Amino acid sequence: MACAAPLGVGRGDERKPVTVLFTDVAGSTALAERLQPEAVRRVMLRYFDAVARVIARHGGTIEKFIGDAVMAVFGAPIALEDHALRAVRAAQELEAALGEVNDDLRTRWGVQIAVRTGINSGEVVAGDAAAGQALVTGDAVNVAARLQQAAAPGETLIGDLTRRLVAGTVEAEPLELRPPEASPAA
Repeated sequence: MACAAPLGVGRGDERKPVTVLFTDVAGSTALAERLQPEAVRRVMLRYFDAVARVIARHGGTIEKFIGDAVMAVFGAPIALEDHALRAVRAAQELEAALGEVNDDLRTRWGVQIAVRTGINSGEVVAGDAAAGQALVTGDAVNVAARLQQAAAPGETLIGDLTRRLVAGTVEAEPLELRPPEASPAA
């Protein structure tokens, strides 16, 4: 008797090690309140374009754009032996790319943007890219998102496995976890 695959697990799905990068624009709400919607859209398009170019240059795949956040995966759908290093280098290059974008934003609209980035490595279940289901799921994704949320503007936080994978190549210092900022009372 054949068993059906669990809901959401397809035949082409596979478990694989990857590195997930989450980055978002810090203070985007204040930016949106300051500029006209058309200008905000142009700013966000410049940001998304810069992120997409940097991620692609380092062999990553943009999985999704969520508001002003970007989730990228290194090591899926194509396996990369140095996926963690590629993700960390992409984050570093993104900071430099934003410098160029900010020069233009300051000139045009008198604004600049900063990003908060979280990077985490681990095993995920990756969908079948050939079937258009390249979505990755797993705790590595959740932790990368939490690291991004905990990062200060202009800061990249990396998970412990990522730190170990890039040790000797990238300088990283341990960080005591900060308590999450309290949400303003509604």
